[in-house]
Amino acid sequence: MRCGDLKESYLEDEKIFQSLFVKICLATLLVVLVIIPFVAGPYTLYIMNLIGFAIIGAVGLNLLTGFTGQISLGHAAFIGVGGYTTAILVTKLGVPFWFAMPVAGLVSAGMGLIIGIPSLRVKGLYLCIATLAAQFILEFVFVHWESMTRGIRGINVPPPRIGDFVFDTEKSYYFITLFLVIVAVGFARNLVRTKWGRAFVAIRDRDLAAEIIGINLFRYKLAAFALSSFFAGIAGSLWVGFIKVVTPEHFPFSLSIQYLAMVIVGGLGSVLGSIFGAIFMILTPELLNILVSSAKQLFPGLDQFFIPLKDIIFGGLIVSFLVFEPHGLAEIWHRIKNFFLLWPFSY
Repeated sequence: MRCGDLKESYLEDEKIFQSLFVKICLATLLVVLVIIPFVAGPYTLYIMNLIGFAIIGAVGLNLLTGFTGQISLGHAAFIGVGGYTTAILVTKLGVPFWFAMPVAGLVSAGMGLIIGIPSLRVKGLYLCIATLAAQFILEFVFVHWESMTRGIRGINVPPPRIGDFVFDTEKSYYFITLFLVIVAVGFARNLVRTKWGRAFVAIRDRDLAAEIIGINLFRYKLAAFALSSFFAGIAGSLWVGFIKVVTPEHFPFSLSIQYLAMVIVGGLGSVLGSIFGAIFMILTPELLNILVSSAKQLFPGLDQFFIPLKDIIFGGLIVSFLVFEPHGLAEIWHRIKNFFLLWPFSY
């Protein structure tokens, strides 16, 4: 049991590394993540890359929805803006991927600023409708602005490279993803400890009271939309560089719902919850695919029954979290930590 843990200031209470044990655990995790690509197969690394892209996007959405309380149903569209910006810069202008990626983030952030303007006047369900409209408007642009996006044919994107080395395998691309995930998570975790993070939370809890005590709603709400969209643009850029093609079908409305489910299942207002939610939403369908495939082999005559079973189980798991653990996987993790923190003296 940890003793002598009295905090005397806000900064001490908000430390990322609360103890030496936490530092050792995070260092061990980092070593494991670096070793994984040397022992894992291509399929495992493919899934881990997808998880990395999802973590970056989910962290961005959680900054907007979980910390600031601004619900967005257009996150997939911002991911698409980042993806298409990268593809256009790389293929049409010959810009290296490493420069195109931050530009894609900035373009998505600019789009987020525009879409975030209604949040100054509306909130709740009305804001949902505004961001939903942005999703369908940008989907329309992706399909019909053929001179730039090539419509449903899409754009083929060369893999990123440094000199003669090309990042065209799951293993080599994994290191790009891992680096950016660490940067994104570290930035978000530090941001929520700052004045800006506290302002976001104040707006989420009660925007009128936040404005009365001097918080500029115009600045912080638009900043939240811009930051969320920037993360989405980086995730979209990474995704396009990984699959080497971008089409409108990659950014449907269902993807926005999936990201919203990530932050809800993982835990609203928690950076760690974004990570848990992304892992859950990427791994669970893959595990269900394996389960359904095994069931088909055991019961070959019941294919029509097992085909929708995966979606039913997946939806049931999400609903179960909403009903039985509305604070998400992050809350479960905190309860487990608190149990061992006091064990065996639970009183």
